[in-house]
Amino acid sequence: MTITRRRVPSLLFALGASLAALTGAAAEEAAPKEFRIGYQKIGLIVIARQQGVIEKRLAAQGTKVQWVEFQAGPPLLEALSAGSIDFGYTGDAPPIFSQAAGGNLVYVSAAAPSGDGEAILVKEASPIRSVADLKGRKVAFGRGTSAHNLLIAALEKAGLTFADITPAYLTPADAGSAFANDSVDAWSIWDPYFAVGQARSKTRVLATSGQTLDVSAYFLANRTFADKHPDVIVHSLAGLSEAAAWADGHRDEVAKALNAVTGIPYEIQKVAADRTQFGVRPLTDAILSGQQATADRFHRLGLIPRAIQVRDAVWTPPRT
Repeated sequence: MTITRRRVPSLLFALGASLAALTGAAAEEAAPKEFRIGYQKIGLIVIARQQGVIEKRLAAQGTKVQWVEFQAGPPLLEALSAGSIDFGYTGDAPPIFSQAAGGNLVYVSAAAPSGDGEAILVKEASPIRSVADLKGRKVAFGRGTSAHNLLIAALEKAGLTFADITPAYLTPADAGSAFANDSVDAWSIWDPYFAVGQARSKTRVLATSGQTLDVSAYFLANRTFADKHPDVIVHSLAGLSEAAAWADGHRDEVAKALNAVTGIPYEIQKVAADRTQFGVRPLTDAILSGQQATADRFHRLGLIPRAIQVRDAVWTPPRT
């Protein structure tokens, strides 16, 4: 149920109704002077920042927005849990690791599925022809990221286990360099780094998230902040929904905006933009069940220290 331009009026109406219902509760707490959003220079969150849609919605109550950049989801979630930021956007794996560590976070909405914007790459000249051929190979990816989850799921689908490969835990930038100079055999990564890797070298895609598992990225909040200022969270989701509807029909402009922010050439950003799904989705049973399956997989492999229930970290706006 990714939002489209046809669905956005009804979604914005629902968010508007939520804001109306929260008016009484919001009046009990003074509006915050600042709303700190953690982001990576990817996708919808960059478009929302460029268009100022969240700032416009919070201006009337005197709340200013501060944007804090991160290279990946895990450090963003650390900052969110510590209260250094109030809101953020990551892939599926980082909130699981954070919740397992006792993080003070809540899921507030789901983004669109990763689809074909995340993949496991090898060089075209590589003898590796399938995921099964990764056995005994060195694979680069970020620990605790959505690319980590894709790799594990793809290995299991191919009849292998995580123990069958040698992990190289690297940031996207370092992993890109390692992949380019053949220090690793494969790379599990998301756009726009995925598109950059394809542009730099002749590559072959072994698997994408869309071919492997149905996962979402997520919008998350510091639990304490969300409970104290629910109206800010709902305003932000409404702004993001507005930006998603625009981005869905203006992919050339999305690529230009991302080019301006990241410095990655327009042609590469256009490849990424064309295969990106833009959306803000409710946290349905199906979405939460998929996230729970990921959490269970990570616990089974010993990647998180304890079993968790994802639904324990789902935010419910207070009722008046």
